[in-house]
Amino acid sequence: MRIASWGHAAFAATMIGIGVLGLVNGEFTPTWSGVPKGVPMREALAYLCAAVSLVCGLGLLWRRTSLVASRVLLAYLLAWLLLVRLSHFFLEPTALDTWWASGDTAVMVAAAWVLYAWFASAPDDRYVGLASGERGVRIARAFFGVALIPFGVAHFINLNGTALLVPGWLPWHLSWAYFTGGAFVAAGVAVLMGVYGRLAATLAAWQVGLFTLLVWAPVVLKGPNAFQWIEFVDSVALTAAAWVVADSYRGTPWFAMGKVGVPLLSTQAAR
Repeated sequence: MRIASWGHAAFAATMIGIGVLGLVNGEFTPTWSGVPKGVPMREALAYLCAAVSLVCGLGLLWRRTSLVASRVLLAYLLAWLLLVRLSHFFLEPTALDTWWASGDTAVMVAAAWVLYAWFASAPDDRYVGLASGERGVRIARAFFGVALIPFGVAHFINLNGTALLVPGWLPWHLSWAYFTGGAFVAAGVAVLMGVYGRLAATLAAWQVGLFTLLVWAPVVLKGPNAFQWIEFVDSVALTAAAWVVADSYRGTPWFAMGKVGVPLLSTQAAR
């Protein structure tokens, strides 16, 4: 097996789970949502997305297939972002779901790109170019930073809805909605500017993970409706993807500012 980091293992396991879920239900999972109902062969596309998730998730765990799996997953996610998610900006440019869904897929792209950059940086690999190495990791982080900003903006646009999600045992629900929204925006800007990037990415990953644990996990245990189940699965996927991006900073000083070298320690650890 080839495990570059704990985030890598969690992301691969999540993709496997998403694939199995899609194949069992025969429907689009949250990661692959957004396809209009009138699209020809829509059901077949749903099964294809599930198969890609499952096969690539398994492939990410094995040394001989990890590079190919990360390359295929990255290409598929980029195509989904460009052809499905961004197309909604022409149909519903002001809709909250349009911005949130695009950010959602951008986070998944970032994670896949980090993994591809790691695996393609091995000395014996002949596919080294724009998408690999330090440059590839920087591009992946840019996707992640851009994605975090609409997450935060969505909190402000839907303050009351966000406040309702805050666990009942916590006080000041509206204040938490403001705080988490501001934290996402600040983290996105910090990652893009390279100011305390490691700290920002790690805290953002923790925030998404805490949403999964404190908000959606208790709902699932009580028996979720369709919307709540979708949000839980989506939150798990985003947590794993954010974890991968945070892992890409391993070895970087927590309070580093500006452009610093990208340590590809995970590739070396996996070999």
